[in-house]
Amino acid sequence: MRVGYLGPPGTYSGEALRASAPDGVEEVPLPTIYDAVMAVHDGEVDRSVVPIENALEGAVSVTLDTLALDATDVRIVGEVVLPIHHCVVAARPLELDSVTRVVSHPQATAQCRHFLRTRLAGAEVVVAPSTSDAVMSVRDSPDPVVALGSRLAAELYGCEILVADVEDHPDNVTRFVWLAPASEPSIDAGTKTTLVFWGSGDQSPGWLARALQELAERGVNLTRIESRPRRTSLGHYMFFIDLEGGTAEPAVADALDALRGQVEELRVLGSYAGLRGSPG
Repeated sequence: MRVGYLGPPGTYSGEALRASAPDGVEEVPLPTIYDAVMAVHDGEVDRSVVPIENALEGAVSVTLDTLALDATDVRIVGEVVLPIHHCVVAARPLELDSVTRVVSHPQATAQCRHFLRTRLAGAEVVVAPSTSDAVMSVRDSPDPVVALGSRLAAELYGCEILVADVEDHPDNVTRFVWLAPASEPSIDAGTKTTLVFWGSGDQSPGWLARALQELAERGVNLTRIESRPRRTSLGHYMFFIDLEGGTAEPAVADALDALRGQVEELRVLGSYAGLRGSPG
């Protein structure tokens, strides 16, 4: 099985893959999260592992938007939750007061705002495609620059960890999802369902409340709801929902049928469970 993820080796996506995959999978590092999703769509890989939600920063918008708008033939088949602990990484021992630049993925810098403001306030923050790319970029630099990345990335690329666990909250975790082609048979063993919907009545009073009432009346519990622009015109949104239960459960199936009557478009992005081994 070929499994795509945001590379290069040493990223948190790679760690999530290894934490939930069996031995023997072929890991395929890809340059962006978008590429990791589209690699499943294009048949370049059998599965991909991508981040979808962080405890501090919320949803990973590129994952949601790509699943909703570009890779409509890709579905979520499992999830894994990974603790995220960021390290300040440098090519050699440095004093923090001497650091002129911090390099990392935007999600990492956002999750370490307090540390950056209080301990590296004078340093320029530079964006990298991934945390591993950030570590690699400082590895050979003669300048006093640091990266925010994982302990694994520091070890892989021969760098020094100056400070560990600099995330804004010790319970920082990211939820990653496994993706597969929607054409593959579903096991129907989901304990959670993710869906997206939108409608032409999204600016009408009570439209969203009426849509959600279809779920509430059937005892279906929502665990997350979030809106994203539909990328059509200002003021029109798509709504992403996580709910308890799989689509094979009668209450969920009935609720989704009723919801379809209230909206213009409803797409089930996946019905799935947490993974400890190979995703189905």
